[in-house]
Amino acid sequence: MEQIIKEALIDIVGQTNFTDQLIDMISYSYDGSDHNHRPEAAVWPVTTEQISEIMILANKHCFPVIPRGAGTGLAGAAIAAKGGLVLDLCRMNTILDIRIADRLVVVQPGVVYADLEKALAPHGFFFPPDPASGKVCTLGGNVATNAGGLRAAKYGVTKDYVMRLELVLPDGRTMRTGSQCMKSASGYDLARLFVGSEGTLGVITEITLKINPKPLAFRTGVGSFGSLKDAGQAVTDIMHSGIIPCVLELMDENTIRVLRERANADLPEAAALILVETDGYTEEEASFQMSKVMDKFRKNNATHIKKAASASEVEELWRIRKATGSTAAQLRTNHATEDVAVPMSRVPDLLTGIAAIVKDCDLPFVIFGHAGDGNLHPKIMYNGSDPDQQRRFDEAVGEIFKLTCSLGGTLTGEHGVGLAKASYMSLEHDAVALDLMRSFKKLLDPNNILNPGKMDLEA
Repeated sequence: MEQIIKEALIDIVGQTNFTDQLIDMISYSYDGSDHNHRPEAAVWPVTTEQISEIMILANKHCFPVIPRGAGTGLAGAAIAAKGGLVLDLCRMNTILDIRIADRLVVVQPGVVYADLEKALAPHGFFFPPDPASGKVCTLGGNVATNAGGLRAAKYGVTKDYVMRLELVLPDGRTMRTGSQCMKSASGYDLARLFVGSEGTLGVITEITLKINPKPLAFRTGVGSFGSLKDAGQAVTDIMHSGIIPCVLELMDENTIRVLRERANADLPEAAALILVETDGYTEEEASFQMSKVMDKFRKNNATHIKKAASASEVEELWRIRKATGSTAAQLRTNHATEDVAVPMSRVPDLLTGIAAIVKDCDLPFVIFGHAGDGNLHPKIMYNGSDPDQQRRFDEAVGEIFKLTCSLGGTLTGEHGVGLAKASYMSLEHDAVALDLMRSFKKLLDPNNILNPGKMDLEA
């Protein structure tokens, strides 16, 4: 990046909101994925107007701009794959409005998920998507990747709550799209186009989100199974039983063993474990739902069933679940967490199929995830400096994606495509669909300035 461009960026955001220091570039060279590439500079804009000026400058000089939140993404979407400028939005972190009567909030993209939850709690409301990285991830990143989380089986994902967006387009124009109304059938739904676009079509500068009244009663329980097939069938039966748990999480035997050995988890030995939570506005409602879940556990040969008897037991179960990814990652130098999803009826086939594929590659792995909406996370650990391990890892991932798509599934339920899945897009999307996606990108970003290299969007 030429010095004249750096000086122009400093003129826009100020010296304290610009960096090209090596230590910062190294920090911005990676995210939560196994990808990395160093940018040339970074800025911390604080206004929409500054972002508009930056995009105008980028188009004039044709340098890449990579919008970034907290960098917790697991698909490489925040990586500066072709160098350029990181646009760190963390300092645009104000909750602009909480309107309980209208069931909405207005936030800037750098607001941390957990901070919004804290602000809503006194009002008895919450923002239902619940990413595992909720303590640190930003809402702008959640929108850009269409993040899901633990509650998605019942409450859906981020796109189900985005009502209105303010964006800066690649040419510097500012646009507002969507509505502050609970219902709107006016024109094309442009807001949905930008949700999940991973910073390739525009920079999100303001978000209006729908919020929900918070349930008052919860029940938590676990069921252990002697086979993945029984656990998978239990998940299918529960979701067809007339009740929808707010959380339905699955762990395979490798996950259980790793958590027992490395996280001091008090879990029974089993081929699979299902962690479930039901909620409602009365104790009776939550308890009734849990009893239905337990019935399905028994029907599918559960070897051990337990209801959490205290708040401390509930807290310990969630500690264990949220420690899964980081604990398993200790097994090898490199690791990757995929997030394939299939129709609910195919969960048993996906579980057994993934287990067979990864066993054949002879690398440590765990399978866990949001079984309640068919979204599983096979996590494979390997040493990337060993060519043979890298080859076996790549082959296993490719086979998992092929299996998933053959079952009518998707490459990504919530992590996004980014760099990690870009080369597999044709497995899920036909040539016409890919051509249309690339046409949208070309129309809005003809110079390919915004987050280039992601999602296989370059024709």
